[in-house]
Amino acid sequence: MGRPSRADDDAAVRALLEPVVASLGLDLEDLDVQMAGRRRRVSVVVDRDGGVDLDGIAEASKAVSEALDSSDAMGDDPYTLEVTSPGIDRPLTLPRHWRRNIGRRVRAHLSDGSMVEGRVTIVDDDGVVFATDIKGKPESAERRTPWPDLVRGDVQVEFRRPESAPSETDDEEA
Repeated sequence: MGRPSRADDDAAVRALLEPVVASLGLDLEDLDVQMAGRRRRVSVVVDRDGGVDLDGIAEASKAVSEALDSSDAMGDDPYTLEVTSPGIDRPLTLPRHWRRNIGRRVRAHLSDGSMVEGRVTIVDDDGVVFATDIKGKPESAERRTPWPDLVRGDVQVEFRRPESAPSETDDEEA
C-alpha cells in the first residue's frame, strides 16, 4: 500500500483540527497539506466574526500543533505548520464570509454570469443587500441578491474611507 493521497491527508487532518479550532470559537476556513521537499507543509486558515487578532492566531497555532503532535494524522513525517487568517483576496463563498464583510465594497459574481458591485449593507437568511452606484451617484440604490444567485464575492480594496464613516480623528475631536 502506498502513501496516502493529498486528499486523504487533508481529510484526516481536517477531521482532527475542525473540533480543535471550533473549541477556540474559530472556523476552519481552509486547510492545505502539501509536500515541501522532505517535509509536509500544513497551512491552516482560521477566522471568526469580528476577525482574528495575533493572540487568537497564536492560541490556534499552539492548539493545532499540540493536536497534530499527539495524533498520527501526520505519521512520522516532519512538517511545518502555518496558521493564518484569511487575506483580503480570499473569495466570499459562504454566508458567514459575507456577514464578516458588511460595510465593505464587494464585486459579486452571479450564477447567470453577470456581476454586481456595491457595498454590503445587510446579510440575512435570504441573501445579501448591496448599496450600488446608479447614474453616477455612489451607493444610491439598494439591490437584494438571494443566496442561490451568489457564486462568490471579491472584496474591493479601498484607499479612502466612505464619507459617512467616522474617522479616528473625529473621535479625538469630540
